[in-house]
Amino acid sequence: MRNTSAPAVARTGDLFGHPRGLATLFFTEAWERFSYYGMKAILLYYMYDRVSEGGLGIPSDTARSLVAVYGASIYLAAIGGGWLSDRILGAGRSTLYGGVLIMCGHICLALPAGATALYLSMLFIVVGTGLLKPSISISVGHLYPPQDIRRDSGFTIYYTGISVGALVAPLTVGTLGENYDYHLGFGLAAVGMAIGLLVYVRGQRHLSEESKRPNNPLRREDISGPRAALVLAAVAAVGLLLTTAVLTGSFTADLVVNIISVLAIALPVAYFTVMLRSPRTTPVERSRVVSYIPLFLGAMCFWVIQEQGAVVLAQYAQESTDLSALGFDIPASWFQSVGSLVLIVIAPLFALLWLRLGRGARQPSTPAKFGIGLLIAGLSYAMLVVPTLDDGKTNPLWLVGSFALVTVGEICLSPIGMSATTRLAPAAFATQTMGLWLASSAAGQGISAQIVRYYDRASAPVYFGIIGLVAVALGMLLIGVAPLIRKQMKGADVGQIPERR
Repeated sequence: MRNTSAPAVARTGDLFGHPRGLATLFFTEAWERFSYYGMKAILLYYMYDRVSEGGLGIPSDTARSLVAVYGASIYLAAIGGGWLSDRILGAGRSTLYGGVLIMCGHICLALPAGATALYLSMLFIVVGTGLLKPSISISVGHLYPPQDIRRDSGFTIYYTGISVGALVAPLTVGTLGENYDYHLGFGLAAVGMAIGLLVYVRGQRHLSEESKRPNNPLRREDISGPRAALVLAAVAAVGLLLTTAVLTGSFTADLVVNIISVLAIALPVAYFTVMLRSPRTTPVERSRVVSYIPLFLGAMCFWVIQEQGAVVLAQYAQESTDLSALGFDIPASWFQSVGSLVLIVIAPLFALLWLRLGRGARQPSTPAKFGIGLLIAGLSYAMLVVPTLDDGKTNPLWLVGSFALVTVGEICLSPIGMSATTRLAPAAFATQTMGLWLASSAAGQGISAQIVRYYDRASAPVYFGIIGLVAVALGMLLIGVAPLIRKQMKGADVGQIPERR
C-alpha cells in the first residue's frame, strides 16, 4: 500500500503547503513583537538612567526586579485573557482588542509624563498582551486538523514571525531610544503595533471559523451560585488589601514585586488543579494534563534564563562589555537582536528537520526536545563564567555566544511547547491552556524577579555558574524521564501518531 505519512501537499487556498491564515498571524505577531521587544530593549535603561539624561532615576536593583515582574504580569494575564477568549470573546476579538490596548500602552510611554505614564502603560500592555498572546497562538492551532503532521512545522514558522519583529525592534527602537530620546523609541513601538492591527483586520477572512467564536461559551449558571460568589469575594478581598496598602503607605515597588512573584507561581498551580478536577475534562484529557505538568516546569526553568536577556544581560552589556571592541560603538540594546537573528536562521532548518523525521522512532519526543532545550540554555549561562572571572570589560563575542546558544535551546522548546499545548489541552480549556503555557514564562520571570536582585559585577561568576548548572541538571533529568511523560500523553505526541498505510 502507498505510504501517506509524508506531509500533506498544498490544498486549494494553501500557501507553500500551509493555510493562508498562517501568513496573517505571522505578520500580525511580527509587528506585535516589534512593539513589545522594542519597548523592552530600552525599558531597563529608561528606568535606571538619570533624570537629567531623560530617565526615571530608579535604583538599578529595583529596576531589574520591576522589569522581571512586568514580564511576569504580562504572561500571567494570559490566563485571564485565555478565559475571556474561551468563554466570552473568542480568539478573533480577543486578538483585536488586545492589540488596541497594547498600542495605547506604547502611546503612554511615548508621552514625557514620568512614572505615572510608565505605570499606566504597564497596565494597558499587561491587559492587552494577556488578551492577544494566547488567542493568536490558539488561532494558529485552529488552522490545522488535530493530527496534521504540518502542525509543529507551522508553529515553528509562526515562531519565526516573533523573531522577525524581535530582531528589527532593538536595532530601530533601541537605537532611537538610546541615542536620541527614549520617548521617540516608545512612539515607534506604538506605530509598529498599529501596523500589526491593520494586517490582522485585513487578513481575518483567512482564519478558521473556530477562531471567531468562544470555545466554551459562558452559561447563565456559570455566573451564579457559590462559585461566582467565591470569585467575587476573592476579587473584593484583593481590592481591599491593595487599597489598605496604598492608604497606609506600604504599597512599595518591593511589595509589588513580591506579590506578583507569588501569584506567578500560585495561579498556574490553581489552574492545573481546576483542569484536573473539572467534570468537562475526560479521563484521556486528564492524563494528558498530567503529562503537561513536567513540560510546564521545564519551560518555567528555561524562561528563568531566557527572559534575563533583557534584564541581567542587558545591564551586563551596558556596564561590563567592551562596546567598542569591534571597531565601532555598539548600542547596548543591539544585543537583544542576537537571539532573534539566530532564530530566523535556524528556525526554518528545525521546521524542516521535524518534517523530515516524520512520525515514529526517529522523531524525538516532545519531553526530550524540552530537556535538550533546557540543557542548552543552562550551558549558555555556564559559559559566561569564563569571561566574568576577569575584572576588566569583556569581549562582546562572549555575550553574542550566550544569546546565540540560548536561542538554540529556545527553538527546541518554545514553538514545540505551543504545538504540544494545542494537542494536550482539554477541549473545554483550549485557549485557557495556551494562556497557561504563556504563564510558564510568567512563573519563570516571577522567580527571576527574586533572583536578579543578587546580580552584580563582583558576583557574576557565581551567579551565572549556579543558574547554568542547575538548568543543565534539570534538562538531563527531563530527558531521562521523557518516556514516562510520553506514555501519559495517550497518543498525543507527534511521534506517537501512527502512520496510515
